Amino acid sequence: MSTLDPIEAAAAFYEHRFAKYKGCAPHWDPALPGRALGDASLSLDAWSSSSEDGGEAQKDRLAREKRALAVCRACPVLEACRAYANSETADGKLVQPDGIWGGELALDRHRALIARRANAPLPARQDLAEARTVQKRAVLAALARETDEELVAYRAGMDVRTANWNRSVLCTLLGLNKETATREQLLRLAAAHDLLPRRCRIVPDGQWPIAAAPTTDGARQRRIAAGAPQQLVLNLWPGQPAPRRGPRPRQTPSAAASARRSLRPRLRLVAPYVAEPLPFPTTIRTARLEAAA
Repeated sequence: MSTLDPIEAAAAFYEHRFAKYKGCAPHWDPALPGRALGDASLSLDAWSSSSEDGGEAQKDRLAREKRALAVCRACPVLEACRAYANSETADGKLVQPDGIWGGELALDRHRALIARRANAPLPARQDLAEARTVQKRAVLAALARETDEELVAYRAGMDVRTANWNRSVLCTLLGLNKETATREQLLRLAAAHDLLPRRCRIVPDGQWPIAAAPTTDGARQRRIAAGAPQQLVLNLWPGQPAPRRGPRPRQTPSAAASARRSLRPRLRLVAPYVAEPLPFPTTIRTARLEAAA
């Protein structure tokens, strides 16, 4: 199903000649405030997600959704509402990602969005002539074997800046969004267009998704994986610069090691005590006797 422009879809829905008769509109009777026009026993919040503390019980939610969908099936603006809710914004997201719209749950609309993306037509083969240059095919072959951007550039025989530029151009040529495309998406699409050998083994991204190209915010200009730990690079290839060694952090001794050192016996060198005669106090008589002697 092709989607309309969100502005045109919104105008077609809200300006529909039967828009005031839609089932989820407020009831006309002043004695029924907050009730739906299609079913007076339903609240106007029946088409939106529950905002109760602790969530809504599954049994109550299923009953509410069933009654709301029944009102949608009899709504005179069902098709216009569905087209508006399934339209996409400029960044490829649903205009109405939550709630019940057009007789569809939010989960159904997201599944339809994923199916549209999977079935999107591939770019024409004649538009990929620029992607078949020697440099770009070398970058793709290196990207299939390596996940670190410096190793990708080294294996492709170019500097990191040139390799990053080629990855960005490849994303544009293959119709991928450089802000969200992953490395595996780029390589799978390249293999589908015979830019990679069919028997080429692609090393998986692993636990952290790896970007296909550097993003504009600069977060992944010098590394491919966002949030992934830095890869240890060893000087195993000739001509590759050795990693810089920074100052070693000062190690703080643990409490257990300090306690063990405090319990060690310490020896002290003590000199033997030599008793010396005590001098007697000198009196006037003693001084006269010494002088006479």
